[in-house]
Amino acid sequence: MQIARNTVVSLTYQLFDRQGTLLEESGEPISYLHGGYEGMFLPVERALEGKDVGHRARIELEPEDAFGEYEAQLVRMEPLEVFPPNVKVGMRFEGTGDDSGETRLYTVTDIAEGKVVVDGNHPLAGRALVFSCVVTDVRAATREELAHGHVHGPHGHHH
Repeated sequence: MQIARNTVVSLTYQLFDRQGTLLEESGEPISYLHGGYEGMFLPVERALEGKDVGHRARIELEPEDAFGEYEAQLVRMEPLEVFPPNVKVGMRFEGTGDDSGETRLYTVTDIAEGKVVVDGNHPLAGRALVFSCVVTDVRAATREELAHGHVHGPHGHHH
């Protein structure tokens, strides 16, 4: 079966920076619903369209195609007392950081002088990346997966 809209694609991947440093890799295959459901980077979906099991791809991603541009306004300084007593650098918290009321994940990047610095950017925001993958399986999506807009079962989302 070839990769097309409304198929479930399973793949293994490696994510590199432009200098070739390995940033992340899947130990096991991951699965996503192909066809613009926002489960995979759009340039990767485009590169895999019409391909089948065993296909290897290497896709260069600009920041706007991956985790977005780095937004300095998403870095905030908050009083230490609004955090749990065990707060540490690297911890992550959900919060609303602007007038939009949108909830996002903030990472603690510094703690000093009674203040905590949190960053709402994805850790890879602003970075050009290289996504290298091997397609391990392609199947038709179930009605339930299409209705929910994501994969269920092995390698996918579980309710």
